[in-house]
Amino acid sequence: MKNIYLFLLLIFISCDNDNLQSFSFELREEVMVENAVFRISYNEFKEQPNWIEYTVRDFVKVADRGNMDFYTVRNVWTSDDNDYYKNEWDKGHMAPAGSFTDSWSNLAKTFSFVNCALQKDSLNRGEWRELEEQVRYWAKDTGPIDIRIELKFSSNSTVLETGATVPDGFYKYLTFSDNRKMCFYFDNSATDKDWSEHEINCN
Repeated sequence: MKNIYLFLLLIFISCDNDNLQSFSFELREEVMVENAVFRISYNEFKEQPNWIEYTVRDFVKVADRGNMDFYTVRNVWTSDDNDYYKNEWDKGHMAPAGSFTDSWSNLAKTFSFVNCALQKDSLNRGEWRELEEQVRYWAKDTGPIDIRIELKFSSNSTVLETGATVPDGFYKYLTFSDNRKMCFYFDNSATDKDWSEHEINCN
């Protein structure tokens, strides 16, 4: 549906005789978005991140997500609420909201659709969330932990009628302050595993 709206917008602008400037909108395979919370490579064709990097630190909680919801970002073609309407996919935070409640500003940054992926609901609320919580415990005990998440896509990835592509899975790489590493892979599907069973060899 979003692609139809974009097409109609382009026709409308191109047919406007009073519009003397040329207009073009070309989707990009990579748009870099960086702020105080994360660094993201975003794919406008897939309407999903390619990868994201952020750091989890020990912090004092001062903000609560309350009724916050995801918002679109100017000049980046992303997924939106239509992609998540009445289906099995959650708006999965990549940089987790719970790790950035040290300020209202940082918490709000995690609710950008740039930081959002189509994630199986039971995964998002299960092992994925549990590992996020475990990382916060580790950061409290061992110091800052650098995180890199890479989304996996293939020629068989599901493309929704709304236009967004569903990731096949998620790689999550942890680097501790002593340079020790842990790596995980999560299929984007229902599972009853413990989060620790998703650990893979970093090599």
